[in-house]
Amino acid sequence: MSTQITTAFVEQYKNNVQLLSQQKGSRLRDCVRMEYVTGTNAFFEQIGAVTAVKGTSRHGDTPQIDTPHARRRVTLADFRWADLIDDDDKVKMLIDPTSSYAASAAAAMGRAMDDEIIAASIGSADTGVAGGTAVALPASQQIAVGAVGLTIEKLIQAKEILWAADIDEELPLYIAVTGQQLGDLLRTTEVTSSDYNTVKALVQGSISSFMGFNFKRSERIDNTTTTRHCFAWAQDGICLGVGRDVIGRISERDDKNYSTQVFYAMNIGATRMEEAKVVQIDCLES
Repeated sequence: MSTQITTAFVEQYKNNVQLLSQQKGSRLRDCVRMEYVTGTNAFFEQIGAVTAVKGTSRHGDTPQIDTPHARRRVTLADFRWADLIDDDDKVKMLIDPTSSYAASAAAAMGRAMDDEIIAASIGSADTGVAGGTAVALPASQQIAVGAVGLTIEKLIQAKEILWAADIDEELPLYIAVTGQQLGDLLRTTEVTSSDYNTVKALVQGSISSFMGFNFKRSERIDNTTTTRHCFAWAQDGICLGVGRDVIGRISERDDKNYSTQVFYAMNIGATRMEEAKVVQIDCLES
């Protein structure tokens, strides 16, 4: 059982449990390609673009076009969470914290899922027949920090990079930022600009899209010193492999004096599917 449970004893005179500030659940799961898979590793076959050739003569030889093939590997990992609620403590408390423990565990699972997606977005992707070749996100898919935060110009650059790859226009586009990048965007937009009210509504949360990107705020995005590594992507540019979706169990443990155990688990992994569909946007944070 949690060693912190005594803070909720009757002497505290509280009749409910409040979860402290935290991200509740995954914010990115629905923004990527999701595949249910089996095994420790899952492989995804890919076929590259080919070029048609013009016929130059009647009854000529049939052209032989070599179709490029590629492969991506996603490696799954187990995530688990458990805590015990002692029966004696439930007697001493004004509340039963079981449901709050479960809510806290579910939130933790969602955050872990987002961490996997964030790490896969701009990290190395495993390619090759056995997935033994690591491919980094090339410099051509990265927008330098340029001693500024997130600006409209950086959004334009990201859009241009994705356009240049000729990605499917039907695919939703997303961008992951922190609250500071949203603030930066508002501060660098002139009040007299036609974009100002749109950006203001984005910061306020009354709209979620701007310049064709669906904005996803996450304070879990990687950073190094004063640079936040935000990223934009097409939905199927990142894949979340799910071996076992989030499960929760609440049960008695007869080996622990019949304490109530709250248990959560999942088996997931993520990978970047195609470099051309992900753009790293480095932003200054002072």
